Amino acid sequence: MQQPYEPVKAPGADRTARVLVVDDDPTVSEVVAGYLDRAGYLVDRADDGPTALVRAEENRPDLVVLDLMLPGMDGLEVCRLLRGEGPVPVIMLTARGDEEDRILGLEVGADDYVTKPFSPRELVLRVESVLRRSRPAPTTRSLRAAGVAVDPAARRATRDGVELSLTLREFDLLSFFLRHPGRAFSRQDLMREVWGWDFGDLSTVTVHVRRLRGKVEDDPARPLLIQTVWGVGYRFEPGGE
Repeated sequence: MQQPYEPVKAPGADRTARVLVVDDDPTVSEVVAGYLDRAGYLVDRADDGPTALVRAEENRPDLVVLDLMLPGMDGLEVCRLLRGEGPVPVIMLTARGDEEDRILGLEVGADDYVTKPFSPRELVLRVESVLRRSRPAPTTRSLRAAGVAVDPAARRATRDGVELSLTLREFDLLSFFLRHPGRAFSRQDLMREVWGWDFGDLSTVTVHVRRLRGKVEDDPARPLLIQTVWGVGYRFEPGGE
C-alpha cells in the first residue's frame, strides 16, 4: 500500500461522520484508520465479518470501508448483511485485480472500490466524495417521469408509488437521468457527473446501470426507460419508447 507522507484533510469532514474500517490486515487497518482519523472522522475498526456486524449494530456507521477478502465471512456477505439492515455507503477494498471480483462487489451494493495497493490519501478523498453525495440535497424539488419519482431531500425514490431500494450511487444515477431526460451520456460523462471522478473503471457505470434497470424497468432485458445508445452510452427516455 502506498503511503504518502502528509495526511489529507478532507473538505467538509467533521467528527459527526462515523466510518467503520473492516480489514484483517492490521497494518492496512491501522494506516487507513489513522488517515481517516486525521481527516476528521470517527473511526471504528473490525478484523472480521462477524465483528464488523456487531460494531455496525452498536454504532451505525455513515460509511464502511470493507475488505473483500476476510476470514470466515467474506466482504461480499458482510456487505449483503449490512445493507439488509438499511442503506449504508460501502467502499470495497480488494487485493485482487480480476474484474469479476470488482463487479461482484458492485453487484451486492458497494458504492465504490479501491484496489490494493492504494494511496490512503486517495481513499480519504473517495470517502469524502461518497459521504458528500449521501447528504440531503440542498433542493427539495422532486423529480418525476414515467411513473418514477425522486425526492432528493429525503433521498427517497418510488416507482408507481412503491418505494425503491436503491444504493447511494443508484439513487444518484437515477436522479441524474431524471434531471436530463432524452439526453445521451457516455459512461465517461456519467463517471464524472455522478461519481465525481474524471478517471476510473467504466465497468462501474455499466454495473450500476444494469442494477438500476432491474429496479425501474418492467423487463430489464428490454429496457424502455434507460436505453442504450450504441456507440455513445445511455439515455433516459421518459416516454419509454
